[in-house]
Amino acid sequence: MYGTFTSLFFLCVLSLSTQARQLSDMNSDTTRKDTTVRILSEVTVSASRLRESMLASPVSVQKVGATYFKASPAPSFFDALENVQGVQLITPSMGFKVLNARGFANTTNVRFAQLVDGMDVQSPHIGGPIANALGPSDLDVDNVEIVPGVASALYGMNTVNGLANITTKDPFTSAGLSVQQKTAVTHIGDPNSSAKPFSETSLRWAHVISPKWAFKLNGTYARGYDWIANDHTELNGNANASTGLTGVNNPAKDPVSSYGNESSDRKTISLLGKNYVVARTGYDEKDVVDYTLQNIKGDAGIYYKIRPDATLSYTFHMALLNNVYQRANRFRLQDYFIQQHGIQYESRGLQLRAYLNNENTGNSYNLRSMAENIDRNYKPDNVWYADYTAAFNKASQDGMTAAQAHQQARTAADQGRYMPGTPAFNNVLEKLQQVNNWDTGAALKVKASFIQAEGQVHLNEWIPELREKAGLEVLAGADHRTYIIVPDGNYFINPVHGKEYTNIHYSKTGGFLSVTKSLLKERLKLGAILRADKNDYFDLAWSPRFTAVFSPLRTQNFRVSFQSGYRYPSIFEAYSNVNSGGVKRVGGLPAMSQGIFENAWLQSSITAFQAAVLNDINANGLSQQAAIEKNQGLLKKNPYTYIKPEHVRSIEGGYKGLFLKGRLFVDADLYFNNYRSFIAQANMNVPKTQNADSIPFALNNKSQQNQYRMWTNSQTKVYNYGASLGVTYNVHGYRLHANSSYAKLRKSANEDGLEDGFNTPEWTLNAMISKEEIIKHIGAGVSWKWQSSFLWQSFLVNGQTPSYNTLDAQVSYTFEKINSKIKLGASNLLNHYYYSFLGGPSVGGMYYATVQYGL
Repeated sequence: MYGTFTSLFFLCVLSLSTQARQLSDMNSDTTRKDTTVRILSEVTVSASRLRESMLASPVSVQKVGATYFKASPAPSFFDALENVQGVQLITPSMGFKVLNARGFANTTNVRFAQLVDGMDVQSPHIGGPIANALGPSDLDVDNVEIVPGVASALYGMNTVNGLANITTKDPFTSAGLSVQQKTAVTHIGDPNSSAKPFSETSLRWAHVISPKWAFKLNGTYARGYDWIANDHTELNGNANASTGLTGVNNPAKDPVSSYGNESSDRKTISLLGKNYVVARTGYDEKDVVDYTLQNIKGDAGIYYKIRPDATLSYTFHMALLNNVYQRANRFRLQDYFIQQHGIQYESRGLQLRAYLNNENTGNSYNLRSMAENIDRNYKPDNVWYADYTAAFNKASQDGMTAAQAHQQARTAADQGRYMPGTPAFNNVLEKLQQVNNWDTGAALKVKASFIQAEGQVHLNEWIPELREKAGLEVLAGADHRTYIIVPDGNYFINPVHGKEYTNIHYSKTGGFLSVTKSLLKERLKLGAILRADKNDYFDLAWSPRFTAVFSPLRTQNFRVSFQSGYRYPSIFEAYSNVNSGGVKRVGGLPAMSQGIFENAWLQSSITAFQAAVLNDINANGLSQQAAIEKNQGLLKKNPYTYIKPEHVRSIEGGYKGLFLKGRLFVDADLYFNNYRSFIAQANMNVPKTQNADSIPFALNNKSQQNQYRMWTNSQTKVYNYGASLGVTYNVHGYRLHANSSYAKLRKSANEDGLEDGFNTPEWTLNAMISKEEIIKHIGAGVSWKWQSSFLWQSFLVNGQTPSYNTLDAQVSYTFEKINSKIKLGASNLLNHYYYSFLGGPSVGGMYYATVQYGL
């Protein structure tokens, strides 16, 4: 298609990171002059793919480096990004943290890209990165640039919410041996666990072999105990309201962090003239997951200077990890392996890059399916419900109340049930961990890769007259990506008949042209970018960006921009083919979902219809037939269809300025986004009959319908807007920084509730004070974060996430003679446990000591 041919000539993007690093994050801010020079000389490359002053960037960009990370009391550089202006971080796991900006966050963020030295560290089938699992250690990070907001014109797919580009240290300029040992304690005061240790050991070795050759090696081993999800908020409290059985007496209980009692594990049964909804018993999350956290990662690179301004390099990154991951369900990632091979060429005029990401999910498994099928392994559903019915009838005959009879029935039906922690339970869990069918097992057996090739030409380096005579900066680039999915028969299957187990290929090709013009003696800079992308299954999509930066003084910069962007469906959204507890999750491409959309009915309407039928039978004495005929008008035909790309338009304005001779830095932005065609999921059921008179009766009987969760597009027109303000003040070596972000969702016509939840606090506040040397050799830093309560919406749970605030602190001592440093710190110092989102773990304090040799 577009891929094989185009991948031979790329022109796209590469950050001129070596030169940027030499100018960024200068440590000296003890005088007014040094402070001004440091900020004015900051260079950013992510916002325009060219070296340019951070103050004069055409769009919002945040840059943090060594000074920021040294002062931060966060346990790692990645954790410290949570306090950056405009950034949101959510925590599905201690080892799986998700960055986002400007709304519509979720636990697998496919709208925000994460790059390391310009290469995407995405896990192919997940569609996003696993926190910093494949990224660098603290020892090898030079700086991080974050672009909050649409970046599609330059970077294409997966950047409608922004991107983070992590730049590592250049072995030619940062040679030597460094070692870091981090030791911590967690779960202090946790009602679900005793205190647990955490350990992380990192090593970096970079060596210049000759003026032309250098290499570097990095390795990290981390081990700990993950944060625990044990939320028992009831999700199905009104299932038996028509019979008066609620609360602890509800036989259809479905706590948030308990699995095996969801809708597919419930059945409506008739008992002594009344219909009751009854759920299997299920297991708590902590019963079916090993919370041991582990990450073994390493990277190696060899670098060759063809000439002083041109470098050719090969890098290899790998990670083997165990942690918890969350999509619609939560998963245990166990023996999960991901790797990346990359080749890059960098010069002033030409940058080329090609890389391969490959993953193997190892012995990972679905926690919900595990709980469901442990239950079914000891007793199938039909036997369990038969035992339940017999025990209920006997208890009722013995004079028990309905609530007592239900309890007695559950006790009888659960006889022989595997108890957590016993050898029988552990044996069946290990067996189901390898069964790759979620109707009978729980295994996640995915092998997937993608190949990315890209390049960029800075035409000014080849045609100097563009700048000298026309005052233009011209950049051109192109990129290509092909996903390669190995069908496993459960998660993915090739839709082509007869080739079900042949590898699936899913490709996208794009290119851009960027032109910048300076006017008014370089006080006004106008920019225009036009990008085009073509996916195998979709028409050509155009993503323009127009920017203007006005700088009346070098220290005062105003900007405005308009840009448009698209997001193509990820491979899971396009190709999924998962059977899970009687519900089939199907990708939205026509090849995957032909015939389903056309014959489906909305599950939300079926649920309302069944509840009304149940109420009329139990409360009003109607027969089942009469109740169905009375309420069939509640049923709604599915209005959705095959998936198409998601689209966003954004208007942004901002200001960056220096005051008080460089001691005070102010950074402000505001934005307005307009989203269309949100890629989302809709639950819909297809009756096993197309006879119009029989359809309502089939939709009242679970056995007479097939349940689907389909990837499609929301019909809602969505607007969101927001702003952020950051202020940094440097005085006598102290750095005082505060920032605030505001984000607001507004919906308009055709609201259907399918769009991803906004899932973002309206207000976020961060404040930090630090000094690298308060007294000789001793430095310290304190930071505080607060975010407001917000509505969390997901397939696992909907509800209000409480507001929270955390206090972090650190103190450090530098041993100059032995080139070492010790840092004592605490994240969430006051140990107030909080949820960063609903359905996830409760996060407590981490108290750590870090010893580093080789500063």
